[in-house]
Amino acid sequence: MSRLDPNLNFPAWRSAQQAAIEAALERFVPLDAPARLGEAMRYAVLDGGKRLRPLLVLASCEAVTGHREAAMRAACAVELIHAYSLVHDDMPCMDNDVLRRGKPTVHVAFGEAQALLAGDALQALAFELLVPGDGSIAPALSADLCRRLALAAGADGMAGGQAVDLASVGLALDQPALEGMHRRKTGALLQASVMMGAATGAPAATTLAALADYGASIGLAFQVVDDILDVTADSATLGKTAGKDAAADKPTFVSLMGLDAAQAYADAVLAKAHEALDRSGISQSATLHALADWVGRRAS
Repeated sequence: MSRLDPNLNFPAWRSAQQAAIEAALERFVPLDAPARLGEAMRYAVLDGGKRLRPLLVLASCEAVTGHREAAMRAACAVELIHAYSLVHDDMPCMDNDVLRRGKPTVHVAFGEAQALLAGDALQALAFELLVPGDGSIAPALSADLCRRLALAAGADGMAGGQAVDLASVGLALDQPALEGMHRRKTGALLQASVMMGAATGAPAATTLAALADYGASIGLAFQVVDDILDVTADSATLGKTAGKDAAADKPTFVSLMGLDAAQAYADAVLAKAHEALDRSGISQSATLHALADWVGRRAS
């Protein structure tokens, strides 16, 4: 069930935050890296994507009255990690895709070697943003944010999930195995986005636990909906190649459950996200509720 606050203008909030995120990314991602590397990095990051992960960082920060500047740097860092992962995932050695965010993938536009280097550079830049040299973020908070992001991106997070995904082509995974794969591949970074925003404030332990449950539910719901859209939407709407999971014989929630059951499961997981927020003790949770509904009702 939705918990939308009638006093919240979520589209206006989302648009304003997306513009702020875009402006920050424009500042942070350099154009002057040598041999067109800067062009490839900016091509991979700017002017595309929903910015869901940075929006979760900023909304969580607002909910706990956290440090806005630290949250904006964390939001951009999460988006850079996400962008680097897409650059690498799209390459011929992995998913071999040619369309991303409605335009040719980075390796198509710049070549495989440049795409690999652009991804590497974006990953390094993400952590650089979290340790600014001007003292604007306390060292302890910088270290905490770096650790959370590294764990979400590494072997027990996104990279590990991608390894399982590549190893699972042609296999019929059961539901626990499928959920375990996506907890790492997709869910870890989405959950980390929520927790990094929360880390910029000083919420109670019970609030942090509830936000962790919210983030985990958002991560799972996002992937179930993604699997549904891969079947029901076209490439122009998605901005990426539709039907590629079925064509690659990858296990999905739709192939496991069927379309109607997968949709019902997405709704149930989203309900858990709302329930987690309801027990978080956060009085300013309307935006996080709205983001959950946006994840569940998106068309791309």
